[in-house]
Amino acid sequence: MPRAIGLMSGSSLDGLDIACVDFSSIGNCPTEKWTFNIVHAETIPYSSEWIKKLSTAINLDARSYLLLHTSYGHYLGQCINNFITKYNLKLDDIDLIASHGHTIFHEPWNSMTGQIGDGSAICAETGLLVVNDLRSMDIAYGGQGAPIVPIGEIYLFNEYRLLLNLGGIANIADRKYRIAFDICPANRILNKLVKEYLNKEYDENGTYSSQGQINEILLNKLNQLDYYKKLYPKSLSNSFGLDIIYPLLEYDKLNIYDILRTYIEHIVQQISNSIDMIIENEKQDKSTYVNCKMLITGGGTHNKFLFQCLKNKPTENFGIEIEYPDINVIDFKEALIMTFIGLLRIQRKPNVLASVTGQKLIRSVELFGVINHFTFDYSKKKCCFFFD
Repeated sequence: MPRAIGLMSGSSLDGLDIACVDFSSIGNCPTEKWTFNIVHAETIPYSSEWIKKLSTAINLDARSYLLLHTSYGHYLGQCINNFITKYNLKLDDIDLIASHGHTIFHEPWNSMTGQIGDGSAICAETGLLVVNDLRSMDIAYGGQGAPIVPIGEIYLFNEYRLLLNLGGIANIADRKYRIAFDICPANRILNKLVKEYLNKEYDENGTYSSQGQINEILLNKLNQLDYYKKLYPKSLSNSFGLDIIYPLLEYDKLNIYDILRTYIEHIVQQISNSIDMIIENEKQDKSTYVNCKMLITGGGTHNKFLFQCLKNKPTENFGIEIEYPDINVIDFKEALIMTFIGLLRIQRKPNVLASVTGQKLIRSVELFGVINHFTFDYSKKKCCFFFD
């Protein structure tokens, strides 16, 4: 039974998610059946110093960026070591570490994506095999490099037709059609508004947004943005939220409660519009989703007001059954799936869905991610690193 540790740092900057997961499978690829058990999981909140470093990294010169890439990698490795010690894990039982890193740049239209967190530094700190850089190869083959989570959703959550993640960016997947795409910025914008206007880290339970009124003029401006008219495959970078969405919210000079309420409605409407887009593009009618189950995960699930607004819309419009999963799945699904992607990589099995990313595959195998590992050369008393 493979055991692995996965790391995920999302655009909401609420912290580093670490999950230790046991996997088992029956059968052979591509029809094998997978099960998992999250043994231990934890979110390590970022210090104000790390939040500043990560949120401003996009403005660094090349040398400073690479220095941050390295230092963040060492930080990740140290966090893993602390996690292993805290939960009394045995190093010999851990087959690999899979690290997503933290996205600073994501420009698939320029054939480029950038996640910091040097895999070699993680490997050096922990002494364990590390799989990282999970998006670059897909980008190189003409894909969006996102979403990459659906490969895990296909194998690990096969009881659900739809899967919605409410993270820094909201995204949706339909298992039947093997499609997924980013919907709109979510927690990244909500958290930034609450931090800037109310000096809080987040809107706990949606307390502030529930006090506001929807401003139809602002809502219309948001809903008219060009991205929402594009067909999938498509993906978003943080800059869409920060450079395009956020200025619209600041410009309107409404009270913060109305801004938050309006943005909640924007998220809910765009999720509903995305389901409509799938129905239209796959030439179906609304009955296709009647009584199907949708799993909702991510930090936004803890926003009770957002969840309640969202729960009503898909049920009323499409007959979709919303399910609230185990708390570990809500908070650590993406770290779980990064772990799974890394495991598939070392097993040399496909670990991304070209139908999701739009990748133009020219090989028969979809294997993405850099493997960092080392052995100890006793004759020369030094570590030898290998990269695959």
